[in-house]
Amino acid sequence: MNAKAKGYLLGAVAAATYGMNPLFALPLYADGVDTDSVLFFRYLFALPILGGMLRFRRGRDFGLRGREAFALAVLGLLVALSSLTLFMSYGYMDAGIASTLLFVYPILVALLMALFFRERITPLTALCILLALGGIALLYRSADGATLSLRGTLLVVVSALAYALYIVGVNRPTLRGVATLKVTFYVLLFGLALFLVRLDFGADLLFPSRWYLWGCLVALALFPTAVSFLCTTSAIQYIGATPTAILGALEPVTAVFFGVTLFGESLTPRIVCGILLIILAVSLIVAGGRISGTLVRFRRLYPRLRRMRRAARRG
Repeated sequence: MNAKAKGYLLGAVAAATYGMNPLFALPLYADGVDTDSVLFFRYLFALPILGGMLRFRRGRDFGLRGREAFALAVLGLLVALSSLTLFMSYGYMDAGIASTLLFVYPILVALLMALFFRERITPLTALCILLALGGIALLYRSADGATLSLRGTLLVVVSALAYALYIVGVNRPTLRGVATLKVTFYVLLFGLALFLVRLDFGADLLFPSRWYLWGCLVALALFPTAVSFLCTTSAIQYIGATPTAILGALEPVTAVFFGVTLFGESLTPRIVCGILLIILAVSLIVAGGRISGTLVRFRRLYPRLRRMRRAARRG
């Protein structure tokens, strides 16, 4: 297998494993384990995995500077808030739909960069925003025609916004010299503090009643967290960030697949159209630079057409 094929495979695995969140979270909910407890164990079990990876990688250490620690603490709370609100939304709507709505976060990133860092919103970006809003409108009604829970929808929007803020923040100059693996380790460590406080420092922690459900907790820490992160990092090294991000469209598809096949969630033509619109919007905005470059190269192939148009306008 060549490097490019390996990169695409790793990117697909990264997206698919992140979409497994509902697969392992919903059985725990059915057992009575609440959201805070599920996420506490997810973060707690992921830390030794990432810590071991960091410890045994050559040239890596756990040291941080003061500004780096503060920035990572803020980012950790944002990621924890994103996880918390997403997992809470599963109680108000189908997990597949919640995961699809979450996938508008790249568009929120574009808006944040335009508002706070003066990046121009291109016509393509505006089109993608309209497509995503159209997809959300299609998903906003359930199979029986009733609108989705307003509270659940707002929870997913908060989750997407918190993750978008994390993406914008992690690219700031303060953390550019910090290894990605170290950033992820400390983000999870500081994020764990949020659930520890919400659980009254362990007093309200709930445990699975069946032994095999502990496997779901371990799987949450392993697949959507450690494996997804490792494959994402490796895929970027092989094929770059843009193709890897485009492959992220497999995340909501995976969530919908497991929701429909294992948990009996409905899949109507309207929901399919909504999912496709959102995936199309995000894929276009991520691949926007390449699309623009392709169009420019295409136009350069036909210089005579431009000359004929100019002549026609003058005439």
